[in-house]
Amino acid sequence: MSGMPTALLGGSFNPAHGAHRKISLEILRALELAEVWWLVSPGNPMKPRTGMAPLSARVESARRQARRAPIRVTAIERELRTRYTADTLRKLVRRYPRRRFVWVMGADNLAQFHRWRDWRRIARMMPIAVVARPGYDDAVFASPAMAWLGRYRKPPACLKFRETWSAPALLTLRFDPDSRSATAIRQADPDWADRLPRRDVRDQVTHHIIPGDAA
Repeated sequence: MSGMPTALLGGSFNPAHGAHRKISLEILRALELAEVWWLVSPGNPMKPRTGMAPLSARVESARRQARRAPIRVTAIERELRTRYTADTLRKLVRRYPRRRFVWVMGADNLAQFHRWRDWRRIARMMPIAVVARPGYDDAVFASPAMAWLGRYRKPPACLKFRETWSAPALLTLRFDPDSRSATAIRQADPDWADRLPRRDVRDQVTHHIIPGDAA
């Protein structure tokens, strides 16, 4: 595992759904990576707690979506005791020094990336792959983060060769859009988490147990 090129996709996964899986598999193919880690956040500081399902339910939904795919579901931020992406990535790089990471986010996140804590430090730690989303192109190109990151744009093919991995590096990806969203799922089925079993599950990265009552 130690030298595997790995994409990191963070989020609430409230719940995980087919679009998460689809985009992850497309990222693997486009960047020729070995696997994706889904970082299920215990609590996103930029999102309200209202309507947030327990961590154990969100991890269970992610495990079901990731089944039989090169995707590992982890709640490692719970162990690292981090709330902000910059702190999480810094600790991941230290814990897995031989693994090569790529941070993945949607264009909607890049548009407000400059509001993230230590966002330039994130960019200096590992390449960033941005997945285009319909309707966000104008906001992205007008954003302060793009004004700074734009000089570091590179083609996705640069990750094929170990010696070309460096940061900052901005890789842009464009796939057929998928309209599925966690918000729509919650609106159609607000009790989705109540039907999942509250059982202990094993973290697929740390291999530690995530208690079934983890909030």
